[in-house]
Amino acid sequence: MIDAAILGEMPASTGTHGSKRGTIAMVAGEASGDLLASLMMGGLKARLGDTTEYSGIGGKRMMAEGFVSNWPMETLSVNGYVEVLGSLREILATRRAIREQLLAKPPLCFIGVDAPDFNFGLEVPLRRAGIPVVHFVSPSIWAWRGGRIRTIARAVDHILCLFPFEPEIYARAGIPATYVGHPLADVIPMVPDVAGARAALGLPPGHRVVAVLPGSRQSEVRNLGATFFAAMARMQRMDANLAFVLPAASAPLRAIVEELHKQYPEIRLTIVDGKSHLAMEAADVVLLASGTATLEAALYKKPMVISYKVPWLTAQIMKRQGYLPYVGLPNILSGRFVVPELLQDDATPEALARETLLQLNDEGNTAFLYEHFTRMHETLKCNTAQLAADVVVDLMHSRGVV
Repeated sequence: MIDAAILGEMPASTGTHGSKRGTIAMVAGEASGDLLASLMMGGLKARLGDTTEYSGIGGKRMMAEGFVSNWPMETLSVNGYVEVLGSLREILATRRAIREQLLAKPPLCFIGVDAPDFNFGLEVPLRRAGIPVVHFVSPSIWAWRGGRIRTIARAVDHILCLFPFEPEIYARAGIPATYVGHPLADVIPMVPDVAGARAALGLPPGHRVVAVLPGSRQSEVRNLGATFFAAMARMQRMDANLAFVLPAASAPLRAIVEELHKQYPEIRLTIVDGKSHLAMEAADVVLLASGTATLEAALYKKPMVISYKVPWLTAQIMKRQGYLPYVGLPNILSGRFVVPELLQDDATPEALARETLLQLNDEGNTAFLYEHFTRMHETLKCNTAQLAADVVVDLMHSRGVV
């Protein structure tokens, strides 16, 4: 459960000249939200200077920007409808505690960063209390759970959209929304430095490189890890010239993949701590779990195979709520399958190995994807941090809080 020692009060505004004018509260629920929020904080600090404090729930990247995380972000980093049940009491206790704290000492603004199931339940009472609310990252209502838009209308004053087709959806529902592009498109280079990334990671020279990303959550790695390692072993037998690189997002995840590697010592594998961007930049092809990493791989202009496995009941719930025939962001943004997806029972070691090698060896497809993903990158590159910060600051100005 949450340690009572970290449920301390947020710093309050002193209201004096030259001191902090108040706090912007933010909640990010996982590694991708932590990255998005840290980049947004850079834009906010450019607009507001050092007159504002930032606190709530966040991760290492946010804290490196000066954020004070009053609760551990890991509490919210649970994936799946069924899987969340084991942590539900702790998650609800955390949301109740932060809600009570923010209502007692209202921030200048609340920014929910992704984590929609947690944040919308928090944003509704905060907005009702008159606190300006911005949600950063439109949930994929266009893919599933379309009824959620009614909740969004109650929860937010403004929603920030990462993709260009989203604001029109919200306009039809009367919800203020702004397309701000994707912040990763601003930080990922337009032309990847493959040789530099391989040197930085110390990868063995003279090999074609497969980056393998089974996910950033323990549940993802436990669901996909064994299958991915069996696929890697199969690929290694089929092509002795392959080298694999696997970024582990945390020490517990590294321990899981190291145990799996012991079962397949024949795999020429480099495991690195974090550095997922370098791993993708270094790769000739990427095998990865569905999620934000699929967009990152596209921004690095890589052929890829997308996979996912969740428990049966979670899969049935998701299937009932799905609107689109694809789950990977590169396919969603393209409006068609441009890279293969192997999900659930289709995600066998044999199929994953076969499709990954097909992606690796098809030079014409690699050239097409490089051009296609370059155009996607150009569309998403919008100086997102500054655009997002402008929306937040303009909303606060309109409400007279800054």
